[in-house]
Amino acid sequence: MALSTCSSAGNILERQNGHLQILNRSDDCAEAWTHLEKKQDMCLATHSFVQPKQSIMTQDHTPLLFAVGGAHMDRRGQSSVPFVPGASNPGIMREEPGGGVFNALRLAVQRGVRAEMLSVRGGDRVGDVISAAFEKAGIKDSSVVFMDRATPSYTAILDDRGDVVAAIADMALYEIVLPKQLRRRKVRDAIAAADAIFGDANLPAEALQRLAGLAGYKPLFALAISPAKAVRLKSILGDLACLFLNRREALALTDLPAHAGLGELCQALRAAGLRNAVLSNGGEAALVYSDAGAFSLLPPPVSEIADVTGAGDALAGGTIAALMRGMPLHEAVREGMAASMLTLATHSASPLFTTKTFNTALAHIPAAVPLL
Repeated sequence: MALSTCSSAGNILERQNGHLQILNRSDDCAEAWTHLEKKQDMCLATHSFVQPKQSIMTQDHTPLLFAVGGAHMDRRGQSSVPFVPGASNPGIMREEPGGGVFNALRLAVQRGVRAEMLSVRGGDRVGDVISAAFEKAGIKDSSVVFMDRATPSYTAILDDRGDVVAAIADMALYEIVLPKQLRRRKVRDAIAAADAIFGDANLPAEALQRLAGLAGYKPLFALAISPAKAVRLKSILGDLACLFLNRREALALTDLPAHAGLGELCQALRAAGLRNAVLSNGGEAALVYSDAGAFSLLPPPVSEIADVTGAGDALAGGTIAALMRGMPLHEAVREGMAASMLTLATHSASPLFTTKTFNTALAHIPAAVPLL
């Protein structure tokens, strides 16, 4: 495996077979053609992927999903009593490797997809933990390590019901260096070898635009991450094969009032150029739309929610894996919702489960209903 490291001067060193090599930092050439090719083929590619006629998974080929985004430490403090703002609340702290795309990717691997990911992290103890998580999940780690930086983190405070009260995302490293990493030939080669591309709004707008250009005709999926970051996706909505977002993120993208219905949200997102989307809304009906039409899907009740962290990521990972096995979007989202339900019931943002457990959860997910 090749692993890259960086110094504060910005030089990229890649270790191959025990030797360090200096990589070209700018390496921008040969990118423009992918943008032109993308515009010619995007409509056909998007339609065929969310409305596939056959699976791209065969006996001799397991589809490869290449992802770019956050892989960092998730820290969550949950109150054991009803939360009181401005006061000390008894509770428990937990931490584990996380990140929107990373959580979703680990779920997709459990559902039969191969995966490779580009992220950035620091040369600290936390970075070592993240590295070990890649290996444990069976995901090829193409991340870059900055030895003199701290690994990004996400810290959330949850109430006694598992809902987020407040959160802080310390992720400046993504903003500073991820756009430059997308200029590397190694990344272009990885994208060329993949069957589909996946990114999240932890990337700044510049990096998302570059990723959309590099994706060419390949399906590009995205995760909105948060209302504050979802707006970074506005310039590439028309390039996406599918966007996974929640109601608050959809409102941030459309500027609709908080009481907007599913039909209004669908219409506004389509008008913004987004052809396919999965919009979750907690325990309320989700919106799923594509060329096949618009659907609502009501998630079954969860008897006890342990932690909401990672539920939306699991929804994305399970749905994408099903799409790559050949399901149409309104059917694939049932698998994503089953994964989300299993995640809600645990204190992990990326739980492991058996095929039997997953199939049991899937049996409780209703079929999507056409939205009138």
